Amino acid sequence: MKKSLRTQAALLAVVIISVGASFAQGADTYKAKCQMCHGAAGLADSPAGKAMKVKPITDADVKKLTEAEMITATKNGMGKMQPFKDKLTDAQIKDAVAYFRTFLK
Repeated sequence: MKKSLRTQAALLAVVIISVGASFAQGADTYKAKCQMCHGAAGLADSPAGKAMKVKPITDADVKKLTEAEMITATKNGMGKMQPFKDKLTDAQIKDAVAYFRTFLK
């Protein structure tokens, strides 16, 4: 019984560390590739975001997008946003989108 609890605790620790690392990588990718247009908090309040009329995370059209739709938009581009499918890995895109979606809360 003790061995099983230790194994479960170890697995939980690995999952927590992995999620934390993924979140940190998403934040780093977002800051490097997305923040210049989408803003530090997703409000599109940067000079580039304002100039390109990027919708903020608070916009109803942005809020209703699913994670999958945001990933597709990031890969293929949307509006004036360039596609990132050849510039970022699928994992980087997924992590950056997950980080961006934290601004919804």
